[in-house]
Amino acid sequence: MATTAAALSMKLLIDTKSQRVLFAEAGKDVADFLFSLLALPVATAVKLVGKNAMVGSVGNLYASVDNLESTYVQPDAAKDALLRPPVASANISLLRLPEPPSSGQQPNTLYRCTNTYNISCRSYVAGTYGKPCPSCNYAMTTAANYLPPSGSGASSGSQAAAKGFVQGIVTYTVTDDLTVTPMSAISGITLLNTFGVRDLADLHEKTVQLGNDEGLAILKASLESKNVLTDVFLGNNKQQAAGASHV
Repeated sequence: MATTAAALSMKLLIDTKSQRVLFAEAGKDVADFLFSLLALPVATAVKLVGKNAMVGSVGNLYASVDNLESTYVQPDAAKDALLRPPVASANISLLRLPEPPSSGQQPNTLYRCTNTYNISCRSYVAGTYGKPCPSCNYAMTTAANYLPPSGSGASSGSQAAAKGFVQGIVTYTVTDDLTVTPMSAISGITLLNTFGVRDLADLHEKTVQLGNDEGLAILKASLESKNVLTDVFLGNNKQQAAGASHV
């Protein structure tokens, strides 16, 4: 049985008076996730968030290409090149986050023909279990084993990507607008002074989980807001506070 990686977590420091996140304490894994957003092509970001959820016009561009009939597309032009551009280190999660639980066959499994006597059958693999072999029409049900290249540049690049971007020797500070810096006692005090915090009793710590849903919410908010952590993790609280102030 495949194991599901635990969700990432970070500790928010919240100003309960203004209902906003001042900053968060995060580990290497969260910092790597945030920096990985810079490597996403625009079309990939739209696909992950959903074209209807995008603010602005980029979502409309994505939908226009997606809905364009082949009659109007150049014969040698591939829509997938625009809608699903290749992403570096495709063998790891796009957002460097734990994938949501899944069931059934792994999508990347390839199958060979069960007929071992016909040499031409060896030329074919199928992504669907039981698909008829084009050569002999036998069912293609034998799982093929993938052997990654050893000692190649691509392999070493994948290994480097799997290690992430930042070192895990310190905790990182993430501000509401996603400014990420190494954390220290002095930097924490400086931030409190910057935010004009006068009463420590107004501050509240809250540990939040960062899974696939939260990761997509952060990606979306980062494209339209300067208060990303507040919008994602305190959005409902701010709406309730605003409603109460108008009563």
